[in-house]
Amino acid sequence: MVRLEVPGSWGTPDPEQLFEAFNSWVEARGITLYPAQEDAILELAAGNHVIMATPTGSGKSMVALAAHFFALARGERTVYTAPIKALVSEKFFSLVEVFGPEKVGMVTGDSAVNAQAPIICCTAEILANEALRDGADADLGPVVMDEFHFYADPHRGWAWQVPLIELRGRSGAQSPVQFLLMSATLGDTSKFERNIAERTGRDVVVVSSAQRPVPLDFEYSTTALVDKLEELAGKQLAPVYVVHFSQRAAAEQASGLMSLNLLTKAERELLGERLKNFRFAKGYGQTLSRLLKSGVGVHHAGMLPKYRRLVEQLAQEGLLKVISGTDTLGVGINVPIRTVLMTGLSKFDGSRVRQLNAREFHQIAGRAGRAGFDTEGTVVVQAPEHVIENEAAARKLAAKHSGDETKLAQALKSKPKKKPPEGFVSWSEKTFEKLIGAEPEPMVSRMRVTYAMVLHLLNRPEDPVRAMRRLITSSDETPARQAQLQRRALEILRELLAAGVLEKLDEPDEDGRTVDLKLDLQDDFALNQPLAPFAVAALELLDPESETYALDVISVIESILDTPYQVTGAQVKKLKSERLAELKADGVDYTERMRILDELTHPQPLAELLEQQFEVYRTAAPWVGDYELEPKSVVRDMVERAFTFIDAVNFYGLARSEGVLLRYLTDAYRTLRQTVPTGKVSDELEDLTEWLGEVIRQTDSSLLEEWERLAAGDDPEKLAELAQKHDNDDAAAPPTGITGNERAFSVLVRNGMFRRAELFQQEKEEALAALEREHNPDSVWASADQWGDALDAFFDEYEDVYVDAKARSAELFRVNKNPADKPGFWHVVQVFDDDQANHDWGIHAWVDLAASDEAEAAVISVHHVGELRP
Repeated sequence: MVRLEVPGSWGTPDPEQLFEAFNSWVEARGITLYPAQEDAILELAAGNHVIMATPTGSGKSMVALAAHFFALARGERTVYTAPIKALVSEKFFSLVEVFGPEKVGMVTGDSAVNAQAPIICCTAEILANEALRDGADADLGPVVMDEFHFYADPHRGWAWQVPLIELRGRSGAQSPVQFLLMSATLGDTSKFERNIAERTGRDVVVVSSAQRPVPLDFEYSTTALVDKLEELAGKQLAPVYVVHFSQRAAAEQASGLMSLNLLTKAERELLGERLKNFRFAKGYGQTLSRLLKSGVGVHHAGMLPKYRRLVEQLAQEGLLKVISGTDTLGVGINVPIRTVLMTGLSKFDGSRVRQLNAREFHQIAGRAGRAGFDTEGTVVVQAPEHVIENEAAARKLAAKHSGDETKLAQALKSKPKKKPPEGFVSWSEKTFEKLIGAEPEPMVSRMRVTYAMVLHLLNRPEDPVRAMRRLITSSDETPARQAQLQRRALEILRELLAAGVLEKLDEPDEDGRTVDLKLDLQDDFALNQPLAPFAVAALELLDPESETYALDVISVIESILDTPYQVTGAQVKKLKSERLAELKADGVDYTERMRILDELTHPQPLAELLEQQFEVYRTAAPWVGDYELEPKSVVRDMVERAFTFIDAVNFYGLARSEGVLLRYLTDAYRTLRQTVPTGKVSDELEDLTEWLGEVIRQTDSSLLEEWERLAAGDDPEKLAELAQKHDNDDAAAPPTGITGNERAFSVLVRNGMFRRAELFQQEKEEALAALEREHNPDSVWASADQWGDALDAFFDEYEDVYVDAKARSAELFRVNKNPADKPGFWHVVQVFDDDQANHDWGIHAWVDLAASDEAEAAVISVHHVGELRP
């Protein structure tokens, strides 16, 4: 891409000069600005705020580029914000391509790169925190707030409102901040126009356009979904994005579409060639591979990132005809489509099932139609399924009794109609038509007050009590809600005073402060993992000599991470299933069984200890009350069960939530690396951390590689290389051999051997044989009878074999990495911790290194189970 450079000889550029320079760069790329784009860019050049409320596909990103360019030309610092980290990261890399790596930085909740750059990409919360800390003194010029309709988000809307209030002019002077607020579904913006102009002393201009660059055609369908998709494909209206409102529905629907005849022979061959070098892992990867080869994609947040990216790339290349996904389409995912087909007009919003509102409908519908490719986009909404089935039955009867109105009327009357499922929230063609013409609902204020907000305000050269009162009374909340927020702010202030975090001054200081901070907060307060300081303090409670020390450290770290509810929910489901079988076998009556099952939760190691310590810690650091401690066991569970990633997915039935598990494991790895002090890292913990990193890399390295690249710092050459690297090269690149990281591979082998010891202790000969059959189907140990004989021999001599932390210790695992008689193999022995502590029995096996690299897993072949051999 041609770089957008700022001439060094400009001095102070005038608006016309700014516009002409930017427009020349646009034209050099063969692009002509739309009228709405030109209007918005001229207003930005003139120094006005711009609210850009134009349809999807109208080029709002180009206007944002102009805002950043103008800032560079004026010597100002500029910020781009978005609602989610993925969009922030995507914008960061695209801006690096346009302006160069030295001019662009990124700050999110857990990553920072080139943070002193003149252009910063960040989440809305990061900008809100800066606005709270610096207020009118913030060193900012243009502030681009993308997807601004998130102002009305119940959980995060406060972060979109705070900058509008706090980045104001000082003492009647004009504010240096210039806002560009962008969304296709803003609705009535009059309150923003009025308030922003009043606070900043700059004019606010609304740029809107009812005319979409690619107009939309709307259709209500009573045809069965599969038939409708074939019809759309036949009319050359593909690619079609089929919108569902749950990941389960998206995945299940996709599997039912493989029978569709969507591709020509040439297209199938091209798609097969494109996928030839892509690495599909076990689990959902095998299903996705079959779907893609039939021209059907799947796209939702539960997928591995590499799979979502592949689907986006194939869609961009025109190789997919149908993509079955979720309504995340409305948050700007990069899937160019011609037709949006909504499977319904109602969704579960976390608390209840309700009809879509106008904003949600238009956000999704607006993605139809590809600028530069389509002359028209198509939006199809399916009638409720029971309505479609009833209409199909009516058409069948009409054909059967054609010409005989009496018989037809009788048949229709006697034919029972299918009813909607219980609790179903219905919609109709009238609902659809109403939504098409409806304006987006007014955006509701979502202000809140937290400990962190109070502490950020303490950085101001003014009284934080007065600053908080002004923030609340300037918000768009009702008077009653403002009164509630003020009471909450006072509660927080009193608690901070009581805890000794703040002290009340006898008289105001030179800045007018009536309270002052007594503690030194870390420089990156509220930017990184908020409970990380607690985790460091909690590590002091652990005994480094304990056999479970490394696992306990992992449990401390897991307690401060966000809970992956799909994973913990699957754990509870599995526990209940196993416990139910036990209770039934024990003859426990139904009522008691249900009571016991209702009390089951996901595993929570160290929960009591950590929760007690958290309450103690909170007395000295009240701000942690903004967050919840969440003890859980995901990483630890994988270690204790000796699971690989695929083992965990299969055991808990997480095929549709692989991406959720991977993101959690990546967060755990990052936090282990960033948070645990060097002095607290034992050899075993280092081994487990290396193993976890390798599990992530072998599953999908994209999340981890992005973090590691960002963590590498501000090296412009590395950033330039990153910006130039093509996504296809990433997808097709051969993986690093799993044996390349010997330390991590050793843990993988140890886990594999210990898993066999656990199954041996549980006397599960069939499961042991199945492990052997996975890589060595011809081995004698692929027979359950062979394992049964070994079990009989062991338990004739011993009562039990232990599988606790001591049994997992390095002393009971032996490895020879250079056997003279078998190069390219390791010889390993898992010694049994028998009840007499003789340690003279175990499992002997060979580990094939070359086969392990090929299989991307430890290929272990058992050759002896019994008394130890020299």
